[in-house]
Amino acid sequence: MIIAIPKENREGESRVAASPEVVKKFIGLGFEVSIEKGAGSEAGFTDEQFEALGASIEADTKSTLSKGDLIFKIQRLMTSNDAVDELSMCKKDSIVISHMSALSSAEDIKKYASKSITTFAMDLMPRISRAQSMDVLSSQSNLSGYKAVIEAANHFNSAFPMMMTAAGTVPPAKVFIMGVGVAGLQAIATAKRMGAVVTAYDVRAATKEQVESLGGKFLIVDEEAMKEAETSGGYAKEMTEDYKKKEQDVIKNHIKDQDIVITTALIPGRPAPKLVSKEMVDSMKPGAIVIDLAVETGGNCEYSKKNQIEEVNGVKIVGYDNLPSTLARDSSSLFAKNLLNFLSPHVNKENKTIDFDWEDETVKNTLVTKGGEMVNELLKDK
Repeated sequence: MIIAIPKENREGESRVAASPEVVKKFIGLGFEVSIEKGAGSEAGFTDEQFEALGASIEADTKSTLSKGDLIFKIQRLMTSNDAVDELSMCKKDSIVISHMSALSSAEDIKKYASKSITTFAMDLMPRISRAQSMDVLSSQSNLSGYKAVIEAANHFNSAFPMMMTAAGTVPPAKVFIMGVGVAGLQAIATAKRMGAVVTAYDVRAATKEQVESLGGKFLIVDEEAMKEAETSGGYAKEMTEDYKKKEQDVIKNHIKDQDIVITTALIPGRPAPKLVSKEMVDSMKPGAIVIDLAVETGGNCEYSKKNQIEEVNGVKIVGYDNLPSTLARDSSSLFAKNLLNFLSPHVNKENKTIDFDWEDETVKNTLVTKGGEMVNELLKDK
């Protein structure tokens, strides 16, 4: 069985769905591995490293994908609507595993089904204990949260920690984190390590203790309403209009004194909630920074523009949509380990193939197309 790992062709994507460590493990399990020339270069992995482990290096995307029985990608396959038609290069009945943005990519998924390829969306991994090591959203969001603080510090015109000098005292930066998921928690931890005074907000009451355990202060809107704000899968629910009004009032009062605001709030399959209004940004101090990590799905800030830096009355709004790609070595390594952990339980060591247990929860939840059909329940109405 041949594992094919192409170079990512989407603009701005520096990651690769492999690392030397993980390639070595798959070859040790009896798989052949083919990697496109230069696929790992932006992540700091050389062709020579992969070749030394026993992988073959292919000349281009077409020769890589056409060989693959099992295809690993960071982002979903590109189709005839994109700059490179990767789908047309795949064999019928091949298996493709990637981050698919499945809940917002119905048209591409229909094309995958028509090609009769089997696809898995790693972004649909269930939130259960044994799936934590397979969860690409968590591994990549951790890095996003860290890099968001670094980006903020890069744009901010003052220091983060309090500094007491003979010439006077430099006050600590005030950092406000909106959305306390994996990215938000890492942002809190990073900002605290850098010496900032950190406050955070999330609609889910359970996150209050997590914020405080990292040394942050939790901003409360409505304690009773927050108790009902979490889905069984651990995600934030859409809140009532009454709650949203209270939320806006509390945040508006808090945000005007903040130096840095980092927003991370997402709702799976829906546009990102608007948490930072134009009015709020207008009330912030010149030199303040807003980092919007939800910009790919519309953004949490009304001023945000995808992959642009907007400046309004001296406030910078930074809207980079793929921060993990700027940490390509670590993000690629973690993504590759997620894939290995997902597939390892299904490896048939005798036949050197993958025999999926189709009733396994991690397989069932992430399976998107099979046998020429869209099979995932979450996508049936798309």
